[in-house]
Amino acid sequence: MTELTQTLIFGALVGGVYALMATGLTLTFGVMRIVNMAQGAFLILSAYLCYSLWSHFGIDPIACAFIVTAPMGLLGAVLYKLVIERVQRIDHGLTIVATFSLALIAEAVVALVWGPNQASTKPHYFNASFHIGSLVIPRAQLYACLLAVGVTVALQLVVRRTWLGYAITAASENVEGARLIGVEPARVGLWIFAIASASTAFGGAALSFLYEFTPDTQDVWIAITLSVVILGGLGSIPGAFAAGLLLGITEALTSTYVSVRWATAVPTLMILIVLTVRPQGLFTRMTRQDVVA
Repeated sequence: MTELTQTLIFGALVGGVYALMATGLTLTFGVMRIVNMAQGAFLILSAYLCYSLWSHFGIDPIACAFIVTAPMGLLGAVLYKLVIERVQRIDHGLTIVATFSLALIAEAVVALVWGPNQASTKPHYFNASFHIGSLVIPRAQLYACLLAVGVTVALQLVVRRTWLGYAITAASENVEGARLIGVEPARVGLWIFAIASASTAFGGAALSFLYEFTPDTQDVWIAITLSVVILGGLGSIPGAFAAGLLLGITEALTSTYVSVRWATAVPTLMILIVLTVRPQGLFTRMTRQDVVA
């Protein structure tokens, strides 16, 4: 029983990290109908920025996330105006090609600036744990999961309680109807892309002290974030968090009771099952009810 509880705890903490990584992709994929293939590259770039602040100035990676947020948001806004918006005018389907190109460019730039070697931050809680009886709770994973909860709640409040959130909802539901009430979809798209890029600062900070990373590890993280978004449902921020937890717990159970080798296949298998049984995602209906409310 203790082993099962420990496995569930660790899986939930890792799942919270997955959800944190996927938050930005959830917004762009669900609201703008853009598969942002550069999401993984933005995560790695954020991780390297946090790594630089930690290694040169000794700033805690979680504090670094708040510093990196503004530059990443500005980068997202600039890329949207210069690339995404122009490509959308030509053919909306080309945005996946454009973001994939941005991912390759970002990977090359990161490799030129920081080099190809592995990097990671090691704050004082890197290998520390809390102990509750016989249970062990890794502090680093716990802090990353709490960060995921905070980002999820903040974004959900923005979507449900602010004018920008109402504009996002209107633009995602009906573009022409949004224009009739004074909402310009292109301006909303700019805000969404900026917010989605800014949120990668928190995912990158968590990545920097939980895993070792190189410029090309973006491939791993874009695969995981896409899995979370598909499982949770397009545009569902709470759904992405729940899907991240589900994915993390399933991977942990598979590693413990089946085989570590099978754990890597869990995201793919879950996507195949969900697309077959419920193509709109597991939590889409919940999100629609929340929006209406």
